[in-house]
Amino acid sequence: MARVLITGGAGFLGSHLCDKFIKENYEVICMDNFLTGTAENISHLLGNPNFTLIQYNVSNYIHITGELDYILHFASPASPFDYLKYPIQTLKVGSLGTMNCLGLAKAKNARFLLASTSEVYGDPLIHPQYEGYWGNVNPIGIRGVYDEAKRFAEAITMAYYRYHNVDTRIVRIFNTYGPRMRINDGRAIPAFISQALNNEDVTVFGDGSQTRSVCYVDDLVEGIYKLLLSDEIEPVNIGNPSEITMLDLAKEIIELTNSKSKIVYNDLPQDDPKVRKPDTTKAKTLLNWSAKVDRKIGLQKTIDDFRKRLGK
Repeated sequence: MARVLITGGAGFLGSHLCDKFIKENYEVICMDNFLTGTAENISHLLGNPNFTLIQYNVSNYIHITGELDYILHFASPASPFDYLKYPIQTLKVGSLGTMNCLGLAKAKNARFLLASTSEVYGDPLIHPQYEGYWGNVNPIGIRGVYDEAKRFAEAITMAYYRYHNVDTRIVRIFNTYGPRMRINDGRAIPAFISQALNNEDVTVFGDGSQTRSVCYVDDLVEGIYKLLLSDEIEPVNIGNPSEITMLDLAKEIIELTNSKSKIVYNDLPQDDPKVRKPDTTKAKTLLNWSAKVDRKIGLQKTIDDFRKRLGK
């Protein structure tokens, strides 16, 4: 049985990855310090003999007993709300945490997969964004703590590949949604759903014309799994290229929740990207992967999860 370490395994994406690898008959070690992850996300796995939870901060030296086949580094605050609240921790987990995971991969001769992000493209001047685009990032802006942590993480991952022959993969994750997102996550979809279910005003930033391309979590996890098992060393975008404005997304969620909410407008946050859409040609060509879940179906599943947790 292959053995995999998933850092940030109690987070939104990490917990779904734990499910995937358990389903595929791996032994899973979930490592999380619960800064933004929750025990609730992985509580259903705690009795499984192939699942181990280690509460630990990967920004410190990591030791795992026994062999490891794969390391997936997903530990990091991931929403603007979180990385603005925890700027130093975000920089540390992207730098020290990535270095520690790569060191462990080198010692164990394990394949390493880095969870990078579409944020490495910043506020892009090219649309859609393809992997060869270097980005338009403000390194000293308030979002720079996340953007530059991930850009550094990509650089050190490639350095370990080139100079230590560590077997590495890099996934650039575009906006993803689904069950287990934190209700107070701060990102658009959790905010819109919780506001709509509570019949509160739904808050849209700017005039709502900025776009995102949102991918359902099951599609994303499948893409990551295929990338891990592929031979591709350089970054690969995984996301849904179906683009929507934030205003239209808010209207769609209000309709799906049968909410009485009204839309209100707030100032656009600093350095908020105006457009975001992945070019997924590489994923389609190399991995035979594309997003399949229709947005309204994925949103309804997410709304049902939020409704249950909010008691609505």
